[in-house]
Amino acid sequence: MHHPLQTLRRVLEHELAVYGPYVPLGDPAPAVAEAADAGAEPAPPAAKAVVVAADDGQAEDVDQTPPAQDIPARRRFRAVSEERSLLKERGPAEPPTEQPVEAKPAAPAAPKPPPFNVQWTPPVAGRSAPAASPASASVDTMANLDLFGKEVDPSKDPSRPFWERVHALVPKDSPLFSMQSLEEIKAYVDNTVLVPIDEARQHAVLGVGDPDANLVIIGEAPGADEDRTGEPFTGRAGQLLNKILAAINFAREDVYITNILKSRPPNNRDPVPAEVEAHIPILYKQLSLIKPRLILCVGKTAGNSLLGRRSSLGALRDKFHDYYGIPLMVTYHPAALLRNPQWKRPTWEDMKLLRTRYDQLVNT
Repeated sequence: MHHPLQTLRRVLEHELAVYGPYVPLGDPAPAVAEAADAGAEPAPPAAKAVVVAADDGQAEDVDQTPPAQDIPARRRFRAVSEERSLLKERGPAEPPTEQPVEAKPAAPAAPKPPPFNVQWTPPVAGRSAPAASPASASVDTMANLDLFGKEVDPSKDPSRPFWERVHALVPKDSPLFSMQSLEEIKAYVDNTVLVPIDEARQHAVLGVGDPDANLVIIGEAPGADEDRTGEPFTGRAGQLLNKILAAINFAREDVYITNILKSRPPNNRDPVPAEVEAHIPILYKQLSLIKPRLILCVGKTAGNSLLGRRSSLGALRDKFHDYYGIPLMVTYHPAALLRNPQWKRPTWEDMKLLRTRYDQLVNT
């Protein structure tokens, strides 16, 4: 008869060799957790054996080992215990920390360059002009130099406005150059003799009309009526001019009327070149102060004197000429229309063109 304890030992050793350590029956989680917290391997469960009496009175060993389907569960418990012990050795995981991102300061916006203003404003009496900045001085210097570094004649500089260009035609050594009003010019003309016809006149005839007119009408020279009154276009030719202006919706007071010569030539002859050369700077100064948008020359002498040409009236009329940046038209003189009525039709065509161009310039 074998001793029961020896038999049980052999059974346990056999089961341990075949199936590995046993897991205790019931809920194994508390035992596994306690073993993991202690840092030790959980003890292998022992198999239970019950000794019962056989029919013949002999004791038999009854195997109470867990069934085969419990083997995977035991292995899962072992894996859980090993994972817990490994986590305990590593310690608790620290949460990831976000590194603060430093915001870069925004670059300051570059200042906008000041707009370039090419408009010229005449100086006001009693007020000094502001000092020019280095930038504007360099622009002005470059505008007056050609590709070879030589100074450009202001009258030929298309970047300048009309009144600056025509004012550059006045001689710098003339008293007219520094005058700032039409009244100053009139006083100068009344008391100055430039050519012999100035000594024989009754009155100097400067001009009449709106000093800020957009349209300037220029004739050749005063006649007998104008020499007596001191006002241009006052005789029969002046009355016809008023009717022509009224036909295109202009009043005499809306325009400025003047002549190339400011004194009457003897017997109403045509002006000679010396007389034109002496008196035309006065007209240049008048135009620079009035600043018209359009010029109408009546008569061949007036048109050729301003344009520097020797053309016939037929070649000058029915078109616009560029005169230092503004349009200039030439048509028949009213005195010529009184002698040749057949020229009134082409004159009327010129006047319609003049009015259309005037409206375009003023209304834009």
